[in-house]
Amino acid sequence: KNERPAHRVTIHSFQMAKTLVTNKLYKACVAAGACTAPSNYYGGDDNPVVNVDWNQAKAFSKWVGGRLPSEAEWEYAARSGGRDWKYPWGNETATCDNAVIAGCGYNETAPVCSKPKGNTKQGLCDMAGNAWEWVEDEWHDSYDGAPTDGSAWEDANAGSDRVGRGGSWGFDAADARSAYRSGGDPGYRSADLGFRPAR
Repeated sequence: KNERPAHRVTIHSFQMAKTLVTNKLYKACVAAGACTAPSNYYGGDDNPVVNVDWNQAKAFSKWVGGRLPSEAEWEYAARSGGRDWKYPWGNETATCDNAVIAGCGYNETAPVCSKPKGNTKQGLCDMAGNAWEWVEDEWHDSYDGAPTDGSAWEDANAGSDRVGRGGSWGFDAADARSAYRSGGDPGYRSADLGFRPAR
C-alpha cells in the first residue's frame, strides 16, 4: 500500500550514474578526505560500496558534483524512462539471468553490471537487485501529497527516515520491482545498501 496512490509526476531533465558507486570510487573519496569509510568493504573494487549511511551517500554525491536522486527520478530511471513496466526490462519477473537477487547463490553484492540483460533501455545497471539505493526523499507511508514536479519529498512532519529503492542480493524478485519502496533511519548501514548519484 505504500506504493499508492498512483500519481502523475513531471520529471525534468537529469542525469544518473550508470552504476552503483563502486568500492574503488568510494575509496578515492575517502583518500581525498571528502568521505568517511564504510563500516566494511565487501567484494572487490568493482563491487558496489555498501555499509554507507544516507549522509555518507550525500557526501560522496557532493564530492563528484552531484546529489542523490529524488525518489521520482529514481523510479523514472528504473522504468527505462518512465515506461509502465514492473522492471527495467519489462513486466517479466526478475530472475537470476537479469538481476542479483535472493535465490541466485549470492551472499554479498556482485560486481556492478554483472547482469546486462537487466539493464534499462538507457544502459543503467543494477536498478533491480544487487544493492538497495539511498535516494534523497524522506519516507512517507503513501504518496498522498507527494510532489508532482519530480523533486525530493522533504517534509518536517514526516520524521527522519529516508527511502531506499531497488532491492538487493538478499531480497526476492518482488522487492526488485521498480515501484517497490523501503525506508530506514538515515544512519542505517547494511551489507546490501549502497547508492548512485544524479545531477
